[in-house]
Amino acid sequence: MADSFQVTPRAVAGIPTLTQLGYGLGMLLLVPLGDRFERSRLIVGMTAVASFALIGVALAPNLFWLTLGCLVLGLASMAPQLIVPYAAGAGPASQRGRAVGTVMAGLIVGILLSRAVSGFVGGHYGWRAMYGLAAAIMAVLAVVLRARLPKQAPENPVPLATVYTSLATIVRTQPVLRLHAVIGALTFGSFSIFWTTLSFHLAAPPHHLGSDVVGLFSIVGVAGALAANVAGRFADRHDPRIMNAIAMVVIVLAFVVFGFLGHSLLGIGLGVILLDVGVQANQISNQARIYALDPNLRNRLNTVYMSTYFAGGAAGSLLGSYAWTHGGWTSVSLAGGALGLLALLVFGAVTSLGKRVATNR
Repeated sequence: MADSFQVTPRAVAGIPTLTQLGYGLGMLLLVPLGDRFERSRLIVGMTAVASFALIGVALAPNLFWLTLGCLVLGLASMAPQLIVPYAAGAGPASQRGRAVGTVMAGLIVGILLSRAVSGFVGGHYGWRAMYGLAAAIMAVLAVVLRARLPKQAPENPVPLATVYTSLATIVRTQPVLRLHAVIGALTFGSFSIFWTTLSFHLAAPPHHLGSDVVGLFSIVGVAGALAANVAGRFADRHDPRIMNAIAMVVIVLAFVVFGFLGHSLLGIGLGVILLDVGVQANQISNQARIYALDPNLRNRLNTVYMSTYFAGGAAGSLLGSYAWTHGGWTSVSLAGGALGLLALLVFGAVTSLGKRVATNR
């Protein structure tokens, strides 16, 4: 991009941040609209807007239009966060976990494929070609969704102003949401600690490997897609809290493996599998519980949960960089394991307190 516009790399370094800023704004402003308007229309609309934004980025004549296009693209990238609560309400409650797990598995596979495809297309044909290809895919997807996605109206539509003003009330009155938002943020923070620092670790002795190897390790993340499906089915048949506890133990175990076996690529690969399985299983269990709280609030529940979730990821990235700078891989392993353990302790303490309160009543 810098070469295309004849600017320094520093001038385009903020593009990913602006895209993420747009995503955050979309999370707060657009996802809650699913509790006010017909949901399939919103999903199709956001997919179509994403296609136009991608075209704008691909054809951007200068840095200003590129920046604006990426900001709009981030805003329009809300379709997955609209689809997950849509899937939770598309079938019977007994299959809610399975539905959410299926959608999340598709999302994970899509992320993995996008890394491989974008690397190949961008490397051989340039960044504009990749954005153009993505625009075409989104246009086709919008047409398919328009034809195939059943309509799903909100169970109890609320005034537009209430959609936003009620968010604080929802946080205050939904303890289950607060709990799972916190443990989701902590576990995604541990996930971000690892992925933020992996390229540094692989570049250092004794590995001396490039960032392309990080992409190869991400392919191992297909284990997370399998875990999403299994966790969803488990959540339908058993108490999702059991899967939550197991998942957080697996996350802690992943960082134990990183700490003791992180000097070998095989050890890192084993840790990646455990981490992806733990994080995705925990995510599905969290979502199964929060979407069961109130169908009238499903999109706003998702807004609160995912906003907190990504805030935890951002904090984890900062913590990972700090840990690497001050203590290397050992500190990274300790920091990631500590967040996973803290999530498990918070979950255990709140769950135990809830049981005692219920018994006293």
